Amino acid sequence: MSYPRPVPVIGDATSAAQRAGDPAAWAMPEEADGLYAVVAARRDVRRYRPDPVPDDVLRRVLAAGHAAPSVGHSQPWRFVVVRDAAVRDRAAVLTDRERLRQAAQLEPDAARRLLDLQLEGVREAPLGIVVCCDRRTPAAGVLGRATFPDADLWSCAAAIQNLWLAARAEGLGMGWVTLFRPEELAGLVGLPAGVATLGWLCLGWPDERPPAPGLERAGWSRRLPLDAVVVEDRWPADDGGPAAPPSHLRAPGREAVVGVRDEADRLLTPPGSLGVLDRAVDRVVALGRGEVTSGTLVLAAADHPVAARGVSAYGGHVTRDVVRAALAGSSVGATAAAAAGLATVVVDAGVAGDPLPRAVDARPVGRRGDLVSAPALTPADVERLLAAGRALGTAAEGLLALGEVGVGNTTVAAALAAGLLGADPADVTGLGSGADSEVLERKRSVVAAALARAGTGLGPARALAELGGPELAVLTGAVLGAAQARTPVVLDGFAVSVAALAAVLLEPGAQACLVAGQRSRERGHDLVLQALGLEPLLDLRLRAGEGAGAALAAGLLLDGLRVRRTTARVG
Repeated sequence: MSYPRPVPVIGDATSAAQRAGDPAAWAMPEEADGLYAVVAARRDVRRYRPDPVPDDVLRRVLAAGHAAPSVGHSQPWRFVVVRDAAVRDRAAVLTDRERLRQAAQLEPDAARRLLDLQLEGVREAPLGIVVCCDRRTPAAGVLGRATFPDADLWSCAAAIQNLWLAARAEGLGMGWVTLFRPEELAGLVGLPAGVATLGWLCLGWPDERPPAPGLERAGWSRRLPLDAVVVEDRWPADDGGPAAPPSHLRAPGREAVVGVRDEADRLLTPPGSLGVLDRAVDRVVALGRGEVTSGTLVLAAADHPVAARGVSAYGGHVTRDVVRAALAGSSVGATAAAAAGLATVVVDAGVAGDPLPRAVDARPVGRRGDLVSAPALTPADVERLLAAGRALGTAAEGLLALGEVGVGNTTVAAALAAGLLGADPADVTGLGSGADSEVLERKRSVVAAALARAGTGLGPARALAELGGPELAVLTGAVLGAAQARTPVVLDGFAVSVAALAAVLLEPGAQACLVAGQRSRERGHDLVLQALGLEPLLDLRLRAGEGAGAALAAGLLLDGLRVRRTTARVG
């Protein structure tokens, strides 16, 4: 049965079907020609008539500047409108002084051409506009500035462009004068600390109507052809850029990702109504797996020589005990998997003792070190373990949930995370299961010593050999195999997420198949999830390990897929 689409009375009233039917319907063809004409005719005007600029025209120009895009919608620009002739005179003195200073730094011919340029606009134009950027809000407090702290300045530059285009459309001339020392211009107009200036704009009716840019006419420079400034995908390697890293996996294409969003728009519910779960369902459907109803928990297990350094609250025998319970279907991970409708596959990646019956045998054959005195694995074993994991990931059906068992492996995961992320050991090393402050201190010392031995700047495969563990290498391979088969992967806690990070560093396209099942209590997990760009489905402060969190999240994800398939559609 189909229902009429609820149309919001605020915001965007269009549907995904409408947007898909005519992607170009947002165009403004009547205005486009005029816009391009204004862009092409914009000039840096240097000569002005003395006639005043009407207030209503000035407000329209300022309003255009205020309509500019800004990082985090922060609107950091401030426009100081200068009418006072005395202020303009003092500003002109500053520009004259700076022009001579800059000319003195140039070659003689360039210096003469600079001094020949007409720069009297500061005095002649009836208005000056000092564009300022209020930077007093900390960068981390503005969406988008934590990564690009100067994006507020770029926003103000966008406002200047809007002012310039609006002025040209009104028939006004505008010139951008930066022949000021910033601190002198700031002092001239009384800017407080934390407010920066981007220069002085001259605004008025032009006493010239230049057909081409002034500096071009003066022989200062010429506009480059468009093809000289457009680069496809990445900087060319033959011009000093690094060669592109090899990549064998591809994330779902644009059509698949947008198609999922279009189909979700037909549900009789507001877009994104299930929050993080909706986004995880979108990811699975984009992989072409929207019909899955079950899956597999792959539980990789190994012991670790580093446990002998007192980094765990439990003895090494516990690893084998948990694996035996998992094979019997009675460990916490296996029972959680069964409750979610998942099968369990146990991988013996190096559990002490005889090989475990009914477990997939993927034991390393080379010498294993304790991280501090020797590498964890040989490079040959890393390749074998990755291949074993790839085979498991490629063969998985439905969802693939990943878990691990291994006394001491939170120390291994912390060392690997620090090596992959360049993080401080204290930021990635946590208590693990049942440890105390003394154990934590030993763990941090071990991780620091391991990093000092292995060095920094390691590639992911080398990092797995130097700082990893056999079960983590298997899980890394499982992610790569699943990504190749377009199988969704649900991650468990810290150790599994570090293995997934190694996979993504090897093949960035693998990230598109990942769903973070949970955020564990382990220190460092947040850093790894951030590096993966994933938001977890669950935040239950779990310490269970063994894939329990991945199984619980997989059950929730399967429920979300069922909701997506069965919810009513609109017509």
